[in-house]
Amino acid sequence: MLKAVLFDLDNTLIFFDEVAFFRKYLDRISRVFDDIMDFKVFRDRIISSTQAILENDGEASNADYFMNVFSEGFEDRRDELWKRFLDFYATEFDQFKKLAKRVEGVTDIFRQLQNKNLKLVIASNPFWPESIQMKRLAWAGLEDVPFDLVTHIENMTSCKPRLEYYREICQKIDERPESCLMVGNDPVNDMIVSKIGMKTFLTIDCLKNLGSSLLMSNAIRNQSIEDFQEPDFRGSILEVVGVVEQLMAKPTN
Repeated sequence: MLKAVLFDLDNTLIFFDEVAFFRKYLDRISRVFDDIMDFKVFRDRIISSTQAILENDGEASNADYFMNVFSEGFEDRRDELWKRFLDFYATEFDQFKKLAKRVEGVTDIFRQLQNKNLKLVIASNPFWPESIQMKRLAWAGLEDVPFDLVTHIENMTSCKPRLEYYREICQKIDERPESCLMVGNDPVNDMIVSKIGMKTFLTIDCLKNLGSSLLMSNAIRNQSIEDFQEPDFRGSILEVVGVVEQLMAKPTN
């Protein structure tokens, strides 16, 4: 029987143009570091540091892994550099809210799911601190949902599309993969979890709203061969509750 539902966030629960968002993000946050490095150096460093997290196999938190790479050559200023990121997120990140759009019907979906005694997880690729994940959930209208877990850069030691990321979630919520459903828009990052027995639902809503919903994700993965897994279910996120009810009626092998 289904025990938990995991949700991606970006272009699953909120819509935004990834390219436009990250261009603006890099432009604004680079100014916080312009006394140390110019824009090109900062851009290359933050991209390489984010890509490096994908190699994290559990040896450190993603935050430590990111900063170990980002602060190379500035090791004596590592704590200061991390604080600059956090200060920026605390004071300036709200300006990006206007670039995101709520997905119609999402708040009602979670109202229904909360009545089904399921564990609910935000399984967004953990590149952001917890405070930013919570801001972004508020953009989706989900700030009051009592999630059992929200993955972020400080509480995870792996990232999508590594299967270790999903195993880590299952360990944290104390459920087997076979008892979970992953809902997301990325056919690689989200659907790959079917390899460990988790059911998958590929949302198609962003395809109707955005032409560049996966460009940044694909670029960060930097893979020449993509690992596509056929989803168990495919459709609008508005169909998730029906799929959940269907799976709850089935015993888990």
